[in-house]
Order: sequence, then structure tokens, then C-alpha cells
Amino acid sequence: MQEMHEMDTSFQPGQVAPPERPAVVMTGSGAVVMYGELEDRSRRLARLLVARGLAPGDHIAVLLENQARYLEVCWAAQRSGLFFTPINWHLTPAEAAYIAGDCGARALVTSPSLLDLARRATAQAPLVTIRLLIGDSAEGWQCYEEAIAAHPPEPLRPELEGDWMFYSSGTTGRPKGIVHPLRRRPFGTLSGLDHLLRSLYGIGPDTVYLCPAPLYHAAPLGWSMGVQRWGGTVVVMESFDAAAALAAIARHRVTHAQFVPTMFVRMLKLPEDQRAAFDHGSLRVAAHAAAPCPVDVKHRMLE
Repeated sequence: MQEMHEMDTSFQPGQVAPPERPAVVMTGSGAVVMYGELEDRSRRLARLLVARGLAPGDHIAVLLENQARYLEVCWAAQRSGLFFTPINWHLTPAEAAYIAGDCGARALVTSPSLLDLARRATAQAPLVTIRLLIGDSAEGWQCYEEAIAAHPPEPLRPELEGDWMFYSSGTTGRPKGIVHPLRRRPFGTLSGLDHLLRSLYGIGPDTVYLCPAPLYHAAPLGWSMGVQRWGGTVVVMESFDAAAALAAIARHRVTHAQFVPTMFVRMLKLPEDQRAAFDHGSLRVAAHAAAPCPVDVKHRMLE
């Protein structure tokens, strides 16, 4: 495995998966994004951001629910040498505005359902001059699809690795941005997390990963982008439902999934006959994070 890691030094989503392979599958809407589309659209957005004056080390904010376009926005920043901060859409306008302003975001991408929150947040974040609205346009907001369509899908020269910048929960005061210095590495340079997903969990091109949690959290987004780095498919739930999660594992032949212990409990509370109705023979790894998992809950999940 070490030998392979030393050789695989430049992995990009479009290099390790054929264009016709699904990169994202949404369980609710049924929307599917192929790798070719993910590459094309993230490159176009990257070019838009650079054309609007953003340079490596600059920052964008992502205020989106779990949806088909979420990961392409993140990949556009990742391949442009930019920082990107996912904003929790459950925050108050003042809390969202603080994060958008504190991180120094110059662009913000949102959706119609979150437009009111986005308007109120950017009103207090004067550096945000690029406002993109997925699926629509509105006063002060440009239609995302029209905006990226005006730019070619060829990759930037050079493409550099960006990074996410998450914020702490703010339990002891205001949330704090957690930033890792950029090293101007070529896009495709594998991170420690990418290596860990491969060596410890067996993530690869045959992986089908279930993401049942909000992508504005670090673990769901990190795993999702890591799976795509290795060419696997990410199955995203718009919101968690215990029965729907079991159905998604069976329907999409999920191999890897990540949960929080509360989700375990909710699945275990389903009637036995309902749990037994789904074929979960494809599942190889069920990781849990974010909170301690009671021993009895874990034993029951293993059973």
C-alpha cells in the first residue's frame, strides 16, 4: 500500500473515473451527476471565479442544502487554490453573516430556498461581490447556470489545490475559523485524509458511499470529496430518515456509509420486519463519528 501511495501523487476526480460514471446520486430527487459533468461544471465555475478577480488564497462561501450542485461548487474552489467555507443553513442571519464576513468570502453560492438567509447574511459581508443563485436569478443575484455557461470547461493553468475552512460551533464564544495554510500544491495532490480513506477503509473506484448528513459538516464533506478523489460514487440524502437510509443502502448497493450514533438509534428503533426487508449485503464499512457511541448500540448495529 505504501508503494501505491508513493506512485499515486496526482489524483483528480476526472482522471480516476470514466465520464459516464455517477459521481453524485441524490436519494430524494433522483438527480444524478456524472463525472464528466462534475469536471465540466466545476472547471467552468473555477474559470468564472478567476475571471472575476479571485486568486489563490482567496475565499468563497457555500450556503446550500444537500443538493446535486453542492460538490461541484466545492471542487471549483478546490481546483482553483481557493478556500471554501460551507455555512450551516440552520444558523440565524447574524450568525451566517458573521461567518461570511469573518472568513473574508468574496463570493457566495446559494439556492432559492435559502435566498432570504443569503441576502441578510451578505448585507453584512461587504466583500461578497459575487452572488450566484442556483436554478434562478433574483435582484442582486446572478443565475448560476447562466454564469458558468459563459466560461469554457478547459482547466485553469495552473490548477492548484485549495482547501476547506470550517468554523467551530462557537460553544465558548463566537465560532472560530480553522484554516490550514495553502502550499500551492498542484491540483490532484493527495491529502492525508485521501490516503487514510484508501488505506484504512478501502475507498476506491468501486466505492458507493452513503452521505446521510449535511454537507456543511466536516466529516460528510471530507468523506464525499475523498470518495470522489478515488473515483467512487457519493449517494447523498437530502435529509436523514432511518427507513430511507436503509432503502438507499439496498437500492444503490452502498459499500461505505458514515453515521452519527443518533442515526444508529433511529435505525434500531424501526420495527424488526422493516429492517429485515432490505438487503444490506453490499455494505462493508459503517463508520460513526461526532459523538461517543454507546457500547450496546454498537453491538446491536454489528448484529
